[in-house]
Amino acid sequence: MGVIGQLILAYLAVLGFGLIINIPHQALNLAGWIGTVTWGGYLLVQVFDGGVVLGSFIGSVGIGVLSSLAARYKKMPSIIFNIPSLVSFVPGSQAYQMVRNFALGNYDQAVGFMLQVVVITGAIALGFLVAELLNQLIAFCRQHWQQLRS
Repeated sequence: MGVIGQLILAYLAVLGFGLIINIPHQALNLAGWIGTVTWGGYLLVQVFDGGVVLGSFIGSVGIGVLSSLAARYKKMPSIIFNIPSLVSFVPGSQAYQMVRNFALGNYDQAVGFMLQVVVITGAIALGFLVAELLNQLIAFCRQHWQQLRS
């Protein structure tokens, strides 16, 4: 599947998941765009051989920062934008392969997939931590910029 197709499907996945978890309708389009832009960042990392883990990290940083900006713009909690945008980054296929290989008795392969799930999930969590630090830095700079202008 081409890049354009993946970006369209990322947008539709975020919209669909947003409808399932019942986020406000006025936030759906913006959440879809956040998911699409961050999935584009993930694909860009893949083009430069960054790997799944770095792509997930970059994507989750983007989700965290863009969700905070969207939350300020729409005057809504940022989690409304975080959760549906994150759906594309969840390592579901690796988790499925892990459980499948455990059930079939292929423990070596199962442990390999388990490590992938743990590392990708850790990268996503670390990305949200870095995004929160960036959001704090942005707020600090805005506050000092306002003080300098006054």
